[in-house]
Amino acid sequence: MSIVQIKNLSFAYEKDIVLEEITLDIEDRDFLAIIGPNGGGKSTLLKMLLGLLSPKQGSITVFGKPPSKSLSLIGYVPQNTNVNTDFPIKVIEVVLMGHVGSKKPLFGYGKDEIACAMGALTKVGMDDFSDRKIGDLSGGQRQRVMIARALCAHPKILLLDEPTSSIDIKGQREIYNLLNVLNQSITIIVVSHDISVILEFADKAAHINKRLSFHNISDKDKTFHTHHQDGHFCEVELLQMLGSNSCTDCHPKEEELS
Repeated sequence: MSIVQIKNLSFAYEKDIVLEEITLDIEDRDFLAIIGPNGGGKSTLLKMLLGLLSPKQGSITVFGKPPSKSLSLIGYVPQNTNVNTDFPIKVIEVVLMGHVGSKKPLFGYGKDEIACAMGALTKVGMDDFSDRKIGDLSGGQRQRVMIARALCAHPKILLLDEPTSSIDIKGQREIYNLLNVLNQSITIIVVSHDISVILEFADKAAHINKRLSFHNISDKDKTFHTHHQDGHFCEVELLQMLGSNSCTDCHPKEEELS
């Protein structure tokens, strides 16, 4: 079932064409990686999925409606989770902000909302940190908290923009392992430069450089192979299909074989 439908979508800032004839269907419980060069249109497409921009040509719908009418079904995790480390806000308070529109101005949050926030923290493995100050956490821990905040709205789609920027390799894999678990019940859309990690977990990839190249990568055995000596997962084979240079580690040059 297609929950996001993009048909012949084009967009330009004045005369600068950013997206051109984009067509893409995203199905329930897809794990989609949106990849591509800087300036290729990834951020613009993300803004369109969030209803912040409208197509100049073509259409985009989320659950059959314009994105701006479906925001309650989309959980969004922004790229920058840096916070003022001196700002005295607790983890649980950050997560409670995910209850958009439900806050009672005079009396704060109810027991059900607090229980929901704690449940979201449990899902991301951060329930033991609920009373910690957000500024005391590592980058990876803060990102988990931001994911928990998005989950408080009970989204059917989780949209993440560069979720592992400025996080070490171990933290990156922890985040993607978490997203892999969440993907059992919701659709995951990730805009990322972390090709070597994201493509190990994603089942579909959309490479955007004004135009879109789509690849079903659910069968890793057919799409990739590993280097037996270190288990390295060779995402370069996908990039080769997209017109990038060959991986000499995987496919030695002819002179190296002679």
